[in-house]
Amino acid sequence: MEIYKAGSRPTDAGSVDYFTGTVTMDPIVSAPEPASVRALRVRFAPGARTAWHTHPLGQTLHVVSGAGYVQKEGEPAKRILPGDTVWIAPGEKHWHGATADNAMTHIAIHEALDGSNVTWLELVSDADYAAAQE
Repeated sequence: MEIYKAGSRPTDAGSVDYFTGTVTMDPIVSAPEPASVRALRVRFAPGARTAWHTHPLGQTLHVVSGAGYVQKEGEPAKRILPGDTVWIAPGEKHWHGATADNAMTHIAIHEALDGSNVTWLELVSDADYAAAQE
């Protein structure tokens, strides 16, 4: 058993290669093998968002504060609010982030397959992000 005291693990900044705007991430679970589950608390400043991406074994998002969007490729973006839980199927191309006027924090839970838990794709364009707000 391991106990990680609050504040004992550093907050990471989201890479500009995979995020637009200010995004910070705090680890919750990084289970050692043979477990493969990973969980992060992710904070998006207003207007911040992920790039398009997929997860080999899917992803669950649970919104804890603020207001945001999630979008599956080929479908309109959907607004997400505190208490909402989103299941994203394996291989489903998607993005998520805050609204233009509100920050958003969610818990992201996913598993690794052969050591990989995400495949990053292109950044979400400003035009695609603006369309989410319509």
